[in-house]
Amino acid sequence: MTNAPTTRSPTPRTPPRPAPGRAGRSPRWALLAAILILVMAMAALWGLLRPTALRLPPPDTTPLTAAESRQLKELVAKAVALEKRIEALRPHGTYILIDTGRNRLTLVKADKEVLTAVCSTGSGRSLAEGGRRRRQWYFDTPRGEFFIRAKHPNPVWIKPDWAFLEEGEPIPRGLAERLAPAELGAYAMDLGEGYLIHGTLYTRALGLSVTHGCVRLGDEDLETVYNTVRIGTPVYIF
Repeated sequence: MTNAPTTRSPTPRTPPRPAPGRAGRSPRWALLAAILILVMAMAALWGLLRPTALRLPPPDTTPLTAAESRQLKELVAKAVALEKRIEALRPHGTYILIDTGRNRLTLVKADKEVLTAVCSTGSGRSLAEGGRRRRQWYFDTPRGEFFIRAKHPNPVWIKPDWAFLEEGEPIPRGLAERLAPAELGAYAMDLGEGYLIHGTLYTRALGLSVTHGCVRLGDEDLETVYNTVRIGTPVYIF
């Protein structure tokens, strides 16, 4: 049975004398010595358990046979021919790359990237019209090789039917009600099939997939691209 605690101050005691043969050593030194022994034991154990170094076999210096040498030459010739075909297909001069996954437009001139811009591309959504007509639209940016077919400063957007259906508004009959002069920004570049590279009023949405298929750019980037490309400039969308 343990003694109950008391409230009296403990009486000072004389420090114990060191044991014979261990004069000057304290429990701290004993603890450090034990730790050192433990570390040395672990190091020795690690030396026994660690994996051996990977040894590669010596290179094979056996000369190739005539058939193997001929096959190697054929493979080298095919690789060279493939490299030439790839080089012939690689675009040169000025062209545009549009990455719809990252929403990035890259302008290349003389094999150097002169501009990498944040853009917006198609949302991938669809819109269906009920009633007798039952039309449906898919708002996605097409992939493939395109060309700048026309350049338009101060473009005016003629809003199609889906733009009014999307807003829940009746489709107008007159042309004047379809005109939206400021919607496309200061410039537009026609890729064909109704798809454009143009400006935007919604700069906060740049970098997002929110368009109806066109490619949107900020004002400064749009001006740089417009002033650099010509009609016929290739555009690669992927």
